[in-house]
Amino acid sequence: MPSSARYFVLLAVLLAASPLVLGEYAQQILSQAFFFAIAAVTVDLLWGYTGILTFGQSAFFGVGVYTVAIALAYYVEGTLATAAVVLGAMAAAALIGAAVGWLSFFDRASPIYVAIVTLALPVVFTQVILSGGAYTGSSSGLPIPPPAISIMQWYWISGGLLLLVAMVSYVFVSSDAGRILVAIRENEERCRYLGLRTSGLKIRLMAACSAVAALAGACYVLFGSVAAHSYGDFVFGTELVVWTALGGRGTLVGPILGTVGVNYVSAVLGGNLPFVWLLFVGFAFVLIVVYLPQGLVPALGSVLSRVTRAAVSREGGRGAVAGAGRARAATPQVRAAASMRATRPGEATPGAEPGAPVLELRQVSKRYGSLQVLEGVNVQARRGEVVGIVGPNGAGKTTLLRCIADGRERSSGDILVNGRHIAGLPPQACVALGVSRKFQTPNVFDALSVLDCLRVARSYRAPTSWWRRSDTVELPEPALRTVQVSGLLSLLDEPAAHLSHGAKQALELAMVLALEPAVLLLDEPTAGLTREERAAIGGVLTELAQSHRLCILLIEHDLDFVREISTRLVVLHMGRVLVDGPLPEAAESEVIRTIYVGGGARP
Repeated sequence: MPSSARYFVLLAVLLAASPLVLGEYAQQILSQAFFFAIAAVTVDLLWGYTGILTFGQSAFFGVGVYTVAIALAYYVEGTLATAAVVLGAMAAAALIGAAVGWLSFFDRASPIYVAIVTLALPVVFTQVILSGGAYTGSSSGLPIPPPAISIMQWYWISGGLLLLVAMVSYVFVSSDAGRILVAIRENEERCRYLGLRTSGLKIRLMAACSAVAALAGACYVLFGSVAAHSYGDFVFGTELVVWTALGGRGTLVGPILGTVGVNYVSAVLGGNLPFVWLLFVGFAFVLIVVYLPQGLVPALGSVLSRVTRAAVSREGGRGAVAGAGRARAATPQVRAAASMRATRPGEATPGAEPGAPVLELRQVSKRYGSLQVLEGVNVQARRGEVVGIVGPNGAGKTTLLRCIADGRERSSGDILVNGRHIAGLPPQACVALGVSRKFQTPNVFDALSVLDCLRVARSYRAPTSWWRRSDTVELPEPALRTVQVSGLLSLLDEPAAHLSHGAKQALELAMVLALEPAVLLLDEPTAGLTREERAAIGGVLTELAQSHRLCILLIEHDLDFVREISTRLVVLHMGRVLVDGPLPEAAESEVIRTIYVGGGARP
């Protein structure tokens, strides 16, 4: 049995046995806290793992509360009817959550936008309830007939439901799909340029979390037997965020401990120290925010990790050797994927005419207000070509690649990939046409390991599991070779944040190659690499062009490296193409000497 499964079994046993030592009052307080903790888990999935700060989960909790309360107060009775109403509340919350996601998660939306939208959601919910008069109970609340369930049974129901939600959430965030959530939190732009449709994923996650919050609210109103608008207002939504932050977001355990701990302590202090307990809770919150900004659980985990490492360092002999052997046996692997069919030089690529340009720019211009960055750029590139793009700083080289990788960037002109216009297409749609871009500054996922970064990149081509985390990743041969020659093969478990600049460059290049592109856009791919690594990467790029017939556009300030691998040279200066021709002619052009020595002028 996996260690995580053992923990859940142990928690289930403790939940079943704890009423033997807990009084009825403690069970009642903990039952309420368990229902609140379910809503806090949904906040953690959205905020802690995906980076979506939301204050609206209280509104979805309130949807569950009032859907069940109104149905039982006026329309239905009986167990089966109540269960159907609970499912209806979850469906309604999911639809509302999907609508909120559709409004909030459009391309180029600021992360703060969803926070503003979800801030308004509890306010709207509260106004609807208060304006409902006697039908909704207004500010007085709406009572319902209590079910014939004892406090101990409610304790088991609430705790069991929390345990189930936590277990399902743990399986999800530990899966390959869960790594994508973290990747979105760390660098959503990079995800889009890897072909991932992040907006759709976030909308589905918002809908699912809304349904779970509504389930918690529906069960809670059955437990409390009265619906109040405070269960869906802004204050409760903020409390869910605070409890998540106190416990430690992105941990699942943290929000549960934060919610249960604050509610239980508040109930105890509220009875013994009325009005003063809020001061204690607020003071504790300030201390944790200032001194433990990651929350309690990550801080405790860090302490336990240091203690464990110290204990392991004191061990020796066969135990340490055996442990090392087990670690080596569990080391994740990368292997070649049966993809990227090699094409011999001169052979037509399926779906493309022989000799036809795979990339074509016609009079492409880019302006930022009155600043003209690109003007009338005309470039064609074919399969098997390595087009070196050179020019001084500020010539518009990176802007040119940005216009090719994102169909919304250029101000005028046409860009065609495989004969198809990319006008108005977002980066993920351009990836679907075969365009992949490596950024000038290494753009990876710092919180993920090297292996997870590669797995996220590969998820565009390979199916992603929602319940399993694979120990291997299958990479196309060029990406695998990049990993091997750069030394990343021995760093698969290393967090990307700990890599050197050169290693991050190689990792991003491998991630881009994992997409199996037709047009590869590289912005200074060898910056920070050693001479040996640079030569190895140059060999990989040359093989890509010759054996796999890729079209490569390369920005590089190292003219020697450009001469080694390029077949054509494009000289860009002040947003215009001054030279475009075969490497031997363009490299010896007087224009290049003039530009790099100084004195180049706009023609």
